[in-house]
Amino acid sequence: MTGSRKTGARAAKAAATRERMLKAARKLFIEGGYTATTMQAIAVEAGVAVQTLYFTFDTKRAILKELLDVEIAGDTLPIASLERPWAEEALAAPPAEMLRLLAGKTAEIHSRVAAVLEVVRSAAATDPEIAEFWRTNITQRHTVLAVFTGALAAKGGLRPGVSPPRAADTALAIMTPETYLLLTRDRGWSSEEWTDWAADTLARLLLQ
Repeated sequence: MTGSRKTGARAAKAAATRERMLKAARKLFIEGGYTATTMQAIAVEAGVAVQTLYFTFDTKRAILKELLDVEIAGDTLPIASLERPWAEEALAAPPAEMLRLLAGKTAEIHSRVAAVLEVVRSAAATDPEIAEFWRTNITQRHTVLAVFTGALAAKGGLRPGVSPPRAADTALAIMTPETYLLLTRDRGWSSEEWTDWAADTLARLLLQ
């Protein structure tokens, strides 16, 4: 095996181990909460030495931060939400279709990340650094929505009297991960039913 092939094999093995550790952390954080989950427990669940876990992530907070980022994106590619193909497609669509595409993508993201965000929100009450994760996530969600409501205004789609910032606030409130979990996990809605509800609600409140 050449040096480059050996290097590639090692990198692939390291990436697979990292993914296994993140999956183990996700399972334990959701089942038992952030505070009760120890680094040792994550290592055991992942089938690695605890030293390996510390070497890879350094702290439990770092694990939660990376887990949150990966779950939101759905991959490890360093591409911002608004630079991804789905956003370009949605922003180019007519107003009602734009909202439906946005709701559908939000449902897809929430299906991965909403339970992790619940862990973050709960831990934020006692951990200032994780509280900052939570505030940052809200700000990031609002920033994305503000781009969409700005596009709606540019297309002449917003109702009279509804400003783009107020429309973004409204969309943020409707499409929270908490509401997604309430309806899909606790009330038995399908992700598709949530998407229809969110899109229809946004259209009634925001569009002309």
